[in-house]
Amino acid sequence: MEKGSLIEHPITGVKVVLTDGRYHPVDSSDIAFRTAAREAFKQAYQKAKPQILEPIMKVSVDGPSEFAGNIFSSLTKRRGIIISSVEDGVFVRVDAEVPLKEMFGYSTVLRSLTQGKAEFTMEFLKYTKVPQSISEDLISDYEEKKKRKIE
Repeated sequence: MEKGSLIEHPITGVKVVLTDGRYHPVDSSDIAFRTAAREAFKQAYQKAKPQILEPIMKVSVDGPSEFAGNIFSSLTKRRGIIISSVEDGVFVRVDAEVPLKEMFGYSTVLRSLTQGKAEFTMEFLKYTKVPQSISEDLISDYEEKKKRKIE
């Protein structure tokens, strides 16, 4: 479970329950049980239709109200989902859920969009399924690297 078959990233969200087993003095060994468990997991994993997940961050942006439009658009351009916004006349606070991958370099973008007057905080929230187009790109990139490694 340390390397999934899609892009060799760890497999999460799995619970395994052993319901039956037998020991035979001639055929049973630690290696035999490990091999049987590995093969059983591989079969179940393929039937489960595995999906690639990405970390989603809770992002809160605080800044002057005059830049609210810039803040909203900067988050939605990064595949962010706006959860709430509160404006008190002078300042606005926007809460969104944004994939971690999209947040790299955001402090520089936010600084230039708001003349350095806004700031943000970010914390891990959850994992969600990667969109199909990105998943296909990740899989093809992985297969390309794997092919180059073989050659």
